[in-house]
Amino acid sequence: MNVSNHPLHWPAGWSRTASSDQKDANFKHQGRRLTIADGITRVLEALRKMGVPSWNVIISTNMAVRGDGLPYSGRRPPEDTGAAVYWRPDQNSEAYQCIAIDQYNRLGDNLAAIAGTLDALRAVERWGGAKILQRATAGFKELPSSASTNASSWWAVLGVTQGADFDTVRAAYQQKRKSTHPDHGGTTEQFQAVQQAWRQFQEQYDD
Repeated sequence: MNVSNHPLHWPAGWSRTASSDQKDANFKHQGRRLTIADGITRVLEALRKMGVPSWNVIISTNMAVRGDGLPYSGRRPPEDTGAAVYWRPDQNSEAYQCIAIDQYNRLGDNLAAIAGTLDALRAVERWGGAKILQRATAGFKELPSSASTNASSWWAVLGVTQGADFDTVRAAYQQKRKSTHPDHGGTTEQFQAVQQAWRQFQEQYDD
């Protein structure tokens, strides 16, 4: 599965929260609002407690990433505050598991919510609910990419020809991503279609 740290790789088929429906969170760190770095730290620590090393984790957001693939902190936050965290339970696992949250209006809070969800799942396992945990995390698994069933549509969504070069497709994607975003008059469905089209193009380009 081709998952990008940036831009946000939202799980296929998962619904999005409109910006008008996002809430303010009460996550705190030492009495202050959480930063993006705080959220990242919480996610990595929660997964570490589950036995997942940081190199086996992909934190996907619309925040520009550093050289190590993690989102920058201290820069202007993205308009889309959603976050998706992908991980493989162990080295022998081919499939990633995923938790994605966008119900809060700050990226750091959505990351913290993901960390809190991971902690809750670990608590279920600790109290002897291994089967319950297995069923719960199965629901978070990344759905199969629709590229295999609808691979001929990405260029139509982005408004380019099938043989367009990478720079042309990327420029079209960036324009469509902005114009279809709910904050700019678009709809959640239109925005998701553009994100999916970009993922389909990336998968074919990497091949």
